[in-house]
Amino acid sequence: KGIVTDAFWAHGIQITSAAAANAVPVVEYTLSQILFCLKLGWRHALEIRREQRYPGRHHVPGAYGSTVGLISLGLIGRRVCEMLRLFDVRVIAYDPFATPHEAAALGVELVALDELFQRADVVSLHAPWLKETERLITGAHFAAMKPNAAFINTARGAIVAEDEMIAILQQRPDLQAVLDVTYPEPPVPDSPLYTLPNVVLTPHIAGSLDDECRRMGRMMVDELARFLAGQPLHGAVTQAKEAISA
Repeated sequence: KGIVTDAFWAHGIQITSAAAANAVPVVEYTLSQILFCLKLGWRHALEIRREQRYPGRHHVPGAYGSTVGLISLGLIGRRVCEMLRLFDVRVIAYDPFATPHEAAALGVELVALDELFQRADVVSLHAPWLKETERLITGAHFAAMKPNAAFINTARGAIVAEDEMIAILQQRPDLQAVLDVTYPEPPVPDSPLYTLPNVVLTPHIAGSLDDECRRMGRMMVDELARFLAGQPLHGAVTQAKEAISA
């Protein structure tokens, strides 16, 4: 976004991306947080630090039989689906572009966005930040979440109506939010996100950092070799795909 213009497509220039390589650590981060949230790990850990004692243990759903809701079945969402197959969880998803056939191949049930928030024990956001997705997730969605449910955002903060989310998190201390991204980023100095006891902030670390960037570089070197050899590009980006990508 912001680099590829219509002139690229008009001149038939091939575009490729290292998004698949960058997706790897995002999927790893997401999976770790989904499983930890299903154990109510953050809630227990933060309560112990705050109370300086072991509080009463809350009911822990764990992974077995729980429902994970994924918003978007793009590159990252699909890989999260594949990883979740290793665990005894039910996966539901909202993606207006996914077909029933694609969902069936992933072992996922497609549902409306409202239903996803109502049913999921953990909701993980993977949608791209587009004009159409700004403030897609509203306070009403958070208000409808199950008791002790969690919300994970590794996508973009602008997709969430953060003011509305904050209001519901203040009203419902049973909910947990794990936010690797915010809008603005970082949050303003007096943002309640810094102090809410049911919010965990990480500084946009889910994607490739430091040594992880070498994977992206390796992919691009391999792509160049494929291009020079006249072979199909693994990360090829089409104009249609670029229009609905972050």
